[in-house]
Amino acid sequence: MSLTVCETFYSLMGESTAAGLAAFFIRLAGCNLRCRYCDTTYAYEGGMGRSIADLVGQGRTFPVRLALVTGGEPLLQADTPALLVQLADAGFTVFLETNGSLPIRDLDPRVRRIVDLKCPGSGMSAHNYWPNLKWLAPGDEVKFVISDRPDFDWAVKIIKERDLTSRVPVLISPVFGVVTPRDAAAWILASGLPLRLNLQLHKYIWGPEVRGV
Repeated sequence: MSLTVCETFYSLMGESTAAGLAAFFIRLAGCNLRCRYCDTTYAYEGGMGRSIADLVGQGRTFPVRLALVTGGEPLLQADTPALLVQLADAGFTVFLETNGSLPIRDLDPRVRRIVDLKCPGSGMSAHNYWPNLKWLAPGDEVKFVISDRPDFDWAVKIIKERDLTSRVPVLISPVFGVVTPRDAAAWILASGLPLRLNLQLHKYIWGPEVRGV
């Protein structure tokens, strides 16, 4: 079994509840969405074929057992579920970041799924696969990338309608360079909801254009 891989690297988790922890990153190539603010357009196409065994073996060379599989959209590739299983079997805590447009139901229950719900500002909100919210489990997270105040208000509406904060951590991620952390923080505080401000730490540490971090 093999996958088309855009890049792999060892760095700190820039987002999620695991932000700041060292991890092995596998970025798979290919994406079915075209968000207006996308910062990984280089993952849309191309990539190199690599076996699951090779990827797991590379992960073992690093001194941690935390792995993030991301994209692009990793669930586009048929062998991604098998990769997640083999990483978990090898002793990794496995995070999967998905754009929320494809089903997550049948993934290994050991996988911690970060589901990105697309706000209207992305231009892709019509592609949200809403049944995913029924399949959220302990350990999963939901992320809203906000590009303006209407996006935040839309996110709050969905969070309340679906009672998300009683089920999983909910992340509010302001688009870097568009929504300031100060504004996002003020909106979160005013909402009265237990939301987590989700800054992209890697961009603040290494810069917004640097890859492989």
